[in-house]
Amino acid sequence: MSFRTVVITNKSKLNYKNRFLVVKKGLEEQYIHLSEIDTLIIDSISVSISTYLLKEISDYKINLIFCDEKHNPYGELKSFYSSYNSSKTISNQIKWTKKDKDMFWKHIVMNKLKNQAYLLKKIKSPNYELLESYILEVKDGDKTNREGHAAKVYFNALFGRKFTRNALDNINSALNYGYAVLLSTINKEIISNGYLTQLGIHHKNEYNDFNLTCDLMEPFRPIIDSFVYYNKERIFDLNYKLDLINIFNKTFKYKNKQYTLKDIIKKYVKTNLENMSERKNYQEYIYEG
Repeated sequence: MSFRTVVITNKSKLNYKNRFLVVKKGLEEQYIHLSEIDTLIIDSISVSISTYLLKEISDYKINLIFCDEKHNPYGELKSFYSSYNSSKTISNQIKWTKKDKDMFWKHIVMNKLKNQAYLLKKIKSPNYELLESYILEVKDGDKTNREGHAAKVYFNALFGRKFTRNALDNINSALNYGYAVLLSTINKEIISNGYLTQLGIHHKNEYNDFNLTCDLMEPFRPIIDSFVYYNKERIFDLNYKLDLINIFNKTFKYKNKQYTLKDIIKKYVKTNLENMSERKNYQEYIYEG
């Protein structure tokens, strides 16, 4: 079972040999069995990688993320065929009705607001009560935009009234990095289950390849927010990034049991995609970090 997140930060050559990832730096070689790797992050533009290794990474369904010259995630490797029954699942996905999608989005937003309210209550912000009141006001499709109204209250409570999400600072850099890794982790599960990330429930931007991912990731954002809140005085450096990545290996409560965040995401995505196709109820993820 894959469990490791491998981050490549220095100039090196990556090759494949006998089911191992080979990391070569000068005369030094390091071997990591592919079956152990869940996510591989290439955090340097000075890394070369063989096409055969790319093919094996795809076969092992390893989440491969590439970073740009500023060390921010900007792309990932996605296989064309990751599920034996992708034709059936995509056919079902195309048939999702607007009514069903609006209902599902309502519950996703409610789930997100519950987790945001939990975090505000945890840090002893009185604004959690306002977010809890918004939960009761969410309509199908969130037509009254309770999610948007909650966002301003929520982020101001976490990071102060002067905080804006488009500012260039350590807090936003950390949030964006964490969200990017979260998005890529959910992409992997959507594709592994045979669905298209482009066809969303609520998000439907024609230029966004990850509309469905942007839908399903919403209840998990407060986990990233929580970590950044408790580390908001830190400089956003390599160690900070590694700590953010390690969140996905930490255990959280889900259905009265403890699982790693990666495993929770796996179960959550699979269950809710099946529920959407079978017109069953949305299944919540309640953050209790």
